[in-house]
Amino acid sequence: MRVESGLSSVEAARRLKEFGLNELKEKPKATALQMLVEQFKDFVVLLLLLATLVSALLGEWIDAVAIFSIVVLNGAFGFVQEYKAEKAIEALKKIVSQKAVVIRDGKTHRILSSEIVQGDLIVVEQGDNIPADARIVESFDLRVNEAALTGESMPVSKSLRKGESELFTGTIVIGGRAKAIVTATGMSSKMGRIAELMQAVNEEETPLQRELDVVGKQLGSASLAICVLVFFAGMLHAFGFLEMFMASVSLAVAAIPEGLPAVVTVTLALGVQRMVRRKAVVRKLKAVETLGSATVICTDKTGTLTENQMTVRKVFVNGEFVEVSGAGFEPKGSFMKNSEPAPAREELLLMLKSSALCTTASFAETNGKWEVVGDPTEGAILALAGKAGLFKEKLEARFKLVKEVPFDSNRKRMSTVHAEGGRYLVSTKGACESVLGVCTKIMEGGRTRQLTSKDKQKIVNANDGMAKSALRVLAVAFKQAVRKLESEKQIESELVFLGLVGMMDPPRQEVHSALELCRKAGIKVVMITGDHKNTAVAVAKELKLIGSESKEKVITGEELDALDEKGFEKVVGRIRVYARVSPEHKVRIVDALKKNGEVVAMTGDGVNDAPALKRADIGIVMGITGTDVAKEASDMVLLDDNFATIVSAVEEGRTIFDNISKPVRYLVSANIGEIVAIACATFGGLGLPLYPIQLLWVNFLTDGLPALTLGVDPPALNVMERPPRNPKEKILSGRMLAELVLIGVIVGLLTLAVYVYEFELHGHERAATAAFTALVALELVAVFLLRTERFFLLDLFSNKYLLAAVVLSAALQVAIIAFEPLQPIFKTTMLDAGDAMLVLGSCALFAAVYEAKRFALNRLVKKHGVKAR
Repeated sequence: MRVESGLSSVEAARRLKEFGLNELKEKPKATALQMLVEQFKDFVVLLLLLATLVSALLGEWIDAVAIFSIVVLNGAFGFVQEYKAEKAIEALKKIVSQKAVVIRDGKTHRILSSEIVQGDLIVVEQGDNIPADARIVESFDLRVNEAALTGESMPVSKSLRKGESELFTGTIVIGGRAKAIVTATGMSSKMGRIAELMQAVNEEETPLQRELDVVGKQLGSASLAICVLVFFAGMLHAFGFLEMFMASVSLAVAAIPEGLPAVVTVTLALGVQRMVRRKAVVRKLKAVETLGSATVICTDKTGTLTENQMTVRKVFVNGEFVEVSGAGFEPKGSFMKNSEPAPAREELLLMLKSSALCTTASFAETNGKWEVVGDPTEGAILALAGKAGLFKEKLEARFKLVKEVPFDSNRKRMSTVHAEGGRYLVSTKGACESVLGVCTKIMEGGRTRQLTSKDKQKIVNANDGMAKSALRVLAVAFKQAVRKLESEKQIESELVFLGLVGMMDPPRQEVHSALELCRKAGIKVVMITGDHKNTAVAVAKELKLIGSESKEKVITGEELDALDEKGFEKVVGRIRVYARVSPEHKVRIVDALKKNGEVVAMTGDGVNDAPALKRADIGIVMGITGTDVAKEASDMVLLDDNFATIVSAVEEGRTIFDNISKPVRYLVSANIGEIVAIACATFGGLGLPLYPIQLLWVNFLTDGLPALTLGVDPPALNVMERPPRNPKEKILSGRMLAELVLIGVIVGLLTLAVYVYEFELHGHERAATAAFTALVALELVAVFLLRTERFFLLDLFSNKYLLAAVVLSAALQVAIIAFEPLQPIFKTTMLDAGDAMLVLGSCALFAAVYEAKRFALNRLVKKHGVKAR
């Protein structure tokens, strides 16, 4: 095969069959059926299914159908939410390179990039995605953006030279053109190897998943133990076997929070929907709470904290510095000296005109957004000229391009020759030392004079100072001629030095406020980048991630390699910036942070971020610029690629956790109350005060409706001003559990007191109905007491859905008592006004006792600093 002819079609087909498609392999996705089955593997759900079976065997079909219906509805809801989230992420996915140009049989063909094989001769030019790893065999001024792979925003020059001849899958050609022989495809490419590294990382459960599983198991185990005790206690009191078996079943129903899985699922789902409205798509329903407890956000610099658009920040002209405002490629901004507006003088305008003409890139406004085709460095120059009202298209209408001397890595400069009438304008830009070497004069004060050694030293010093500020510096020069210049030597000699242009990839404007909120919320932000240390430090200082004399550390990947695991774990908490790192470094950083007890969120968009995204507690990827590999590794996708959306997600995450813990506390306290009432009655030989169907009614409806609406409680006023929740702190801590036991005991004893009082006056049936109603009313009062840390009446109207649920629950309770057709089903009877007063009195006593306790504890906090809820 001759290189210039490429492979033959027959050989390409053979290799495609032997080595497979040029695609990144993914782990097999869960089928819809597998996702559905997964919803029923929760421990609490399994216990409920067992309760369904027991109820059915006992002939209690109403109980069995009720429990089973809740289980099925909960599973269906969870399945729908996870399925929709997965479909949303699939809709976001983009193929890195859909089409590619190859030479086969000596002819050029445009084929699917997936059909490229090793040995193919590909042709790439400005704007193309590199479809496979390849080695250059012919190149003309090729420059490639490898930010998706390395994290560096600066273009990389490519040539036939050793060390510069390799092209990598998924990188983008921003200038020039080349032919290259494919060396690796699919999973054999560099991107493929990173994808393999990502897939080797095991997924972990979120803290809430683990904790709720433990809570479910503990409640289940406790309920079974208490059931056995109650059963044998009843037998000792000579109650009948069937009656005690039913009492035990009732207790099991009371002990297991049947509504817990549904409440948690709905609360998470509602939170996910709010996040979508705020431009964040969560892929896994139960992973959303992790962001709310995140203590560290590891973020890529390029394109996440920064615009991923080069922007001129400072120019050196006429012997002085001029600051330039504005960000990105939008030609809006102003020129300032000493923080005061500075008019664009002749020297500055001439430098801007010459630098704009000395470009091959172009930019234009599309749908309100300015976009550059070509080198982003040249895009920054065009935007700079546009801020002074100089646009390349208008300039080229006056100055016609007649000659171009392209940039190369030896000369480190490029030049253009434009004609205007009978005169010619030469414009040159490039590295400072290169341009200075061909200059003999300088423009200063509106006049041209000889360039002295003192001038050169001043220019070099200015260049060095700008470079230390992490600016990429280009020098600009020009000259005018009355005859057409042909040779490179004629063009690039006896030039007039105009000035220096300093540019950088600037931070996003909204990142400053987002980082300030992170600081208030007690979240550490760590920058991880492949860029040079000076560049990373300059951006970090501008964003106030580190101070001028800060104790926070900045290290490079090379310095990180010199640290062993234990040594790194000791200092990782003080490091805020990592520069020149690899994908393996990022995984190591996340691991070290997690070993220090941090809950780690990782943001990014490039292939290099994928392994750390997978390893982190929650991975957040950019939806627009993010690569397929990164999206596949993520837990959440930012639709607007806006770091500030992270702040919204943190707020939602914290609010979601609050709104999950509230119904969990409420349901557990309610179930403790039911256990206390039944257990005390049984151990006291009083019989069964509540029927199983009544307990189901309480747990599913009267408890369930208010618990669901707690999931839409508004965010707490201080939600973004408190430190992250300690990941080791349990949702039901010892102090909280004691609080819930106290509430449960009060509710249980008051319910039992109502039963005993009514039993003495009216017998079992009416006593059971009164106790049933008292239990419902007491738990409806408890929902208001538990949802706030201050006097409950102050927050009574802040959640209109909760108010509606409580009113509806109360109305339904009245209906099953007063409506005769329902009385046999729920084993109720009509109550009178005296019974109603007894129930309301028990509720008033409950609220008074609890608020008195809260008032006393708050006084202790103020007086002695005692920590209390």
